Amino acid sequence: MRTCGLLGLLSNGEIAHAGGQIEEPLADAVRGALSSAVHNAAPPVPEFASTESRLAYLRWLAAMSDRLRPKKPEWPVRKEFLETVWYESHRAGLDPALVLGLIQVESNFRKFAVSSVGARGYTQVMPFWTRVLGDGDPGKLFHMQTNLRFGCVILRHYLDREGGDLFMGLGRYNGSRGKAPYPDAVLGARKAWVLAA
Repeated sequence: MRTCGLLGLLSNGEIAHAGGQIEEPLADAVRGALSSAVHNAAPPVPEFASTESRLAYLRWLAAMSDRLRPKKPEWPVRKEFLETVWYESHRAGLDPALVLGLIQVESNFRKFAVSSVGARGYTQVMPFWTRVLGDGDPGKLFHMQTNLRFGCVILRHYLDREGGDLFMGLGRYNGSRGKAPYPDAVLGARKAWVLAA
């Protein structure tokens, strides 16, 4: 992205107010596993074991599409975004409602959001992750699938580090481990994205 374009976004109130993930040393095995998860080029095309699971997905897509319409009014853009969130969430073993809640809090569904500490995109990934797990190009964090994949893989890593504890894992994701405001905000936002049974 050109510098003038980024400055234009920043001057129009597109700055996100998210905290930043903290760069921590990773064991080689962890770095390898995370890097592999980020680089797997599988496309976000859902596959279903049964007609029932496909129908459940289509119900989810319709419900989430209605809820997301105010933020993404164009159907093709909204559909691609939701399909990718669903795919990347499931790929990382995460609840899509949690991921949508995180995106709402982190960037308010703005693709080009940049926080005061430099986190980028929908899931507000810190640029150091592209060096640790990717090719070092932080500009790729503005690509939808790349950003969602990094965000989901990083969140899964933090949840695993915290033994599945959502509160602590979300705090680690935001760089505010042990403090309530951020996890409470994400868990509160998550409620709006839960599909009623």
